[in-house]
Amino acid sequence: MSGFGWSSTTDEMLEGIDLAGRTVFITGANSGLGQETARAMASKGAHVILAGRDQAKLDESVAAIRAEQPEAQLDTITLDLTSLESIRAATSRARQRFDKIDILINNAGVMATPFTHTRDGFEMQFGTNHLGHFALTAELMPLIERGQLKRIVNLSSRGHHFAPVDFDDPFFEHRPYDPWIAYGHSKTANVLFSVGLEQRFAVLGIHAYAVHPGGIQTNLGRHMTAEMVETLMARVTSKDTGFQWKTIPQGAATSCWAATAEELEGRGGVYCEDCHVAEVDDESSTGGVRSYAVNSSFADRLWKLSEELTGAKFPS
Repeated sequence: MSGFGWSSTTDEMLEGIDLAGRTVFITGANSGLGQETARAMASKGAHVILAGRDQAKLDESVAAIRAEQPEAQLDTITLDLTSLESIRAATSRARQRFDKIDILINNAGVMATPFTHTRDGFEMQFGTNHLGHFALTAELMPLIERGQLKRIVNLSSRGHHFAPVDFDDPFFEHRPYDPWIAYGHSKTANVLFSVGLEQRFAVLGIHAYAVHPGGIQTNLGRHMTAEMVETLMARVTSKDTGFQWKTIPQGAATSCWAATAEELEGRGGVYCEDCHVAEVDDESSTGGVRSYAVNSSFADRLWKLSEELTGAKFPS
């Protein structure tokens, strides 16, 4: 165990850690967990690249961090994960502007959206949460290979308990759309992507981690109706009678832990929650990672599908 837990905050987790000289790239860094992760890592001397769709919101995020830390080393890059063209343009700029990436935190995401599609025709949740980050990571690998820490953190969720990836119909072309099943697909994919990265790149010292931040009230739930919120809370509290919301600093702590913890050195392909590596558990509704989310053959199948859909190619 790490000595940290459910209530640990980013600042508690990073106490005594020096990130001077390290470069951290964070998607969805204009608000919520991404902004808090950026703030916390910048406070430890990291050079943080904040990526997001809206330059004005990125500027607000930078201003908020600098108000507390005037010396923070911050850069921004506009990136729309719903567009492969935007991803290629953003990563091309990143490779020109930056020498390396020590830590990549694939933090951005959407939840329970209406049935809509990305610019490239992918179902919105699977397309944004998984395929967008798959393509982004592929394009950033040359920078990650030049980093020292070489860690990739993929934000998943206990929502992966909702459903495994449906490889036969990932975009709901042949069945009725369910926003929670779609969310479950995408969050399971985030775990399987971490497993796939570990299988392929651990030999290069690159390690990947999936993270469940906990239940946090952020703008992630902006697409939910009042009825959907009520249904979700009924579902959660019926299975977890002690459920409590985390604060944003508590929610971002596990991302910081996965990105920096010494006890994770040399290992990856794991699912982390409450600042520890979770056990594989197909029964518990209050913790653990489902076996289908860490299944290496499913990870391979997802990798091949993702390459076909995005055209993204990782270094061989």
